[in-house]
Amino acid sequence: MEPFAVLALSLLLGALIFLISAAVTGSRRTRPQESSSSDEDNKVSNGVSERNTASKKQKLQRSRKEKLQQHVFTHPVLATALKGHSGNISCLDFSSNGKYLASCADDRTVRIWSTKDFLERDHRCVRANVELDHATHVCFSPDSRAFITWLANEETIRVFKMIKKDEGSFTFSAAPEDFPKKHKAPIVNIGIAETGKFIMSASSDTTILIWDLKGEVLATINTNQMNNAFATVSPCGRFVASCGFTPDVKVWEVCFTKSGEFREVTRAFDLKGHSAGVYSFAFSNDSRRMATVSKDGTWKLWDTDVEYKQQQDPYLLFTMKCDASDCCRIALSPDARVVAISSGSNITVHSAKTGRQEEEFLNVHGEEIAGLAFDINSRFLVSCGDRAIRVFHNVVGYRAVIEEMEGRLKKATTDAMRERLQQQIDVAQSALEAVYTKKE
Repeated sequence: MEPFAVLALSLLLGALIFLISAAVTGSRRTRPQESSSSDEDNKVSNGVSERNTASKKQKLQRSRKEKLQQHVFTHPVLATALKGHSGNISCLDFSSNGKYLASCADDRTVRIWSTKDFLERDHRCVRANVELDHATHVCFSPDSRAFITWLANEETIRVFKMIKKDEGSFTFSAAPEDFPKKHKAPIVNIGIAETGKFIMSASSDTTILIWDLKGEVLATINTNQMNNAFATVSPCGRFVASCGFTPDVKVWEVCFTKSGEFREVTRAFDLKGHSAGVYSFAFSNDSRRMATVSKDGTWKLWDTDVEYKQQQDPYLLFTMKCDASDCCRIALSPDARVVAISSGSNITVHSAKTGRQEEEFLNVHGEEIAGLAFDINSRFLVSCGDRAIRVFHNVVGYRAVIEEMEGRLKKATTDAMRERLQQQIDVAQSALEAVYTKKE
């Protein structure tokens, strides 16, 4: 019995050891599996997170690409598009000598473009940086050697001098001090008199300030128009005008003594005839014509060559219907032959003789048009609204010149006069033919 008991005990101990060993081994095998499962879960979890992150990055990149994509616009009379700004352009201004176009944008730069390159493949421009701010408005000085800007953040005027290098490009030097802060509402426009005697700034309340060139306020004008929608200095440098909530345009003369000292600002005349507020207006180069566009859905052309000191009022030449939106601008060519109107992102071009619409450009910019202007020689019409400047041939102006000169040619009495008129006709016809020949 005793050997049998020993054998049974040995078997029992062996079985027990086997079971314990099996349990330990099983435990060791299951633990890595749990860890592996956890790792797999982490990998799946991380995989989803990585995919989500990648998806977000792709969407962000697509969004950035969409933002960087330029608005596409083509038209037979489009001369070119000036591209260089990385932000939306808010203002344009041609120099009085006709050589340069200034543009400012929210990319903290002002760019000066050479107008002689408009018809070239490459468009040269020089850049002036606006430190720690950006300009919303820009305007050339009369001598085309400086320009002023309105600073968005500092809310004041800064003067930049243009220093020409030997190779023809420019460097820019900001004045040591900006003008003092005076306005209490956002600015609608700035300007410099062609005489070089004063600077104007107008805000969206009812305030227009007349400054000297050193930043001292000479006069404050209260327009009494509820608000100012637009204001500017006339090309002749004598007048300042504004429009706004009321259905008229008010014009003041800024008067100086013979020795050049400021004397006073006096009311000159009003343009009355619209039935609703006026969005915008423009002068011809000699200030003898003005064009206005209103909320009432019309635009008007006026003869302002009057003796206002003798109480003579401007003459209304005609009224035409138009599409007028909240963001509506009007431009009158320097020679007073063409009127251009922007509404939203569209532009219409009209004959100033008949008022008839002769050209229409749809969806010119990806944003509402912020600037519309003719060059000093009435050859081009330019607009801005996104990051590009569109430059159009003034074909309506060429047609107007041909029609006008042909009418004069019939009445010419001398050979010299006939030759001069015929030469002007030939130049305009050649320019018109060149526009459409290139497009073909």
